[in-house]
Amino acid sequence: MATSVGHRCLGLLHGVAPWRSSLHPCEITALSQSLQPLRKLPFRAFRTDARKIHTAPARTMFLLRPVPILLATGGGYAGYRQYEKYRERELEKLGLEIPPKLAGHWEVALYKSVPTRLLSRAWGRLNQVELPHWLRRPVYSLYIWTFGVNMKEAAVEDLHHYRNLSEFFRRKLKPQARPVCGLHSVISPSDGRILNFGQVKNCEVEQVKGVTYSLESFLGPRTCTEDLPFPPATSCDSFKNQLVTREGNELYHCVIYLAPGDYHCFHSPTDWTVSHRRHFPGSLMSVNPGMARWIKELFCHNERVVLTGDWKHGFFSLTAVGATNVGSIRIYFDQDLHTNSPRHSKGSYNDFSFVTHTNREGVPMRKGEHLGEFNLGSTIVLIFEAPKDFNFQLKTGQKIRFGEALGSL
Repeated sequence: MATSVGHRCLGLLHGVAPWRSSLHPCEITALSQSLQPLRKLPFRAFRTDARKIHTAPARTMFLLRPVPILLATGGGYAGYRQYEKYRERELEKLGLEIPPKLAGHWEVALYKSVPTRLLSRAWGRLNQVELPHWLRRPVYSLYIWTFGVNMKEAAVEDLHHYRNLSEFFRRKLKPQARPVCGLHSVISPSDGRILNFGQVKNCEVEQVKGVTYSLESFLGPRTCTEDLPFPPATSCDSFKNQLVTREGNELYHCVIYLAPGDYHCFHSPTDWTVSHRRHFPGSLMSVNPGMARWIKELFCHNERVVLTGDWKHGFFSLTAVGATNVGSIRIYFDQDLHTNSPRHSKGSYNDFSFVTHTNREGVPMRKGEHLGEFNLGSTIVLIFEAPKDFNFQLKTGQKIRFGEALGSL
């Protein structure tokens, strides 16, 4: 029966008349309409049991389309990651501590293969395009609504004043908007969220709880030049110990994440002298808290500018870490610094000393003084030595503003 119907179909398809007499006219019409699309397929013939059979090439029926496959794969992976985050949040609500699930080497390599440096340069140029006067308010209003920007604190509240997105990102605050705490020795250098803080133990520093990075990889290897504020080291333990220049002191750290809606300038966190700058060209991966929990040594992968020097208790450093669309890190007193430049290659670093024959100390900075700025948002890491009775006035995850206390003796 099936064979008979098949022969009838083929006969109708190729105009074989003998089968028409055995079919009802309504059946002929219905079959002709249902088989009409098959007439357009290129057919090829081969022989089976001395009878010609016609079939369409497989490539015309099953076309592999790479873009939909990539979109489906990427969408599935993103959905899986969102489900994992949702499950973690639900477990945290129940009071259960979730161990961090770190990215594999292939995931980090895949992420680093994305041309984030090139994209960030393109984004930077786009941000510098002057917007028409009529377009400024709707564009900036959308950004304000998305990221919760408080324009009442801005020195200039009129949105039409900012010619482009770059000027808006780097807006200044009213002088009274951020009073500098005079009672504590170390203040927050910027607005942001506290990701982690505490003592540096061994040579591993926590970027978030349970996820660490290497102190030596972050600050870079020692050199034997006289202008560096720290001597050469031969082992991991001596690297940390030799940063501590005074007996009885400990090494401390604090990580502050700047969200896109935060104030993007950063200031001096204490009275200190900057003697050296080390610039690490690198990747520009996102440094939001989710990524910091997922990628080990995230800060060591990314482009960063390390300022080192001394304060009244010994060694002090401030590091500005770049991120996606934040390839531009500016230090006001360092005109030779050019970040996210194509002439700098990943995996290298370049040093610059502010100690000269005419200036034996370096660049003095007062607490609260303007130090530099980001475009969009990023992370600041403080690493410094202080006496053992130094106490942080912080909680992990809390919001903090420039000028508020970080800690004191």
